[in-house]
Amino acid sequence: MGVKLMEEIGKIVAYFKIPQAAIIKIEKGTLAVGDYVRIKGHTTDFIQKVESMEIEHKALNKASASQEIGLKVKEKVREHDLVYKLEPSEIEEV
Repeated sequence: MGVKLMEEIGKIVAYFKIPQAAIIKIEKGTLAVGDYVRIKGHTTDFIQKVESMEIEHKALNKASASQEIGLKVKEKVREHDLVYKLEPSEIEEV
């Protein structure tokens, strides 16, 4: 993929097939709309832009450590997959 990991910020705690969304526990740092994340696990590895996120069905622009957020994902993810935030300069067009 040619990208370096910026920082591990959290992990997947749940996945919902419909509406293809994940719950991410932010363990450190922050995550904002417009950021790019890499979700990586034993059988998962993809990059996507954070288009929107929610807490308790309410839209949110930025999340920080200790929050659990809902995020639509473009592929299936699994509990315990790790979530990394990527440096903007390290993103190849996705």
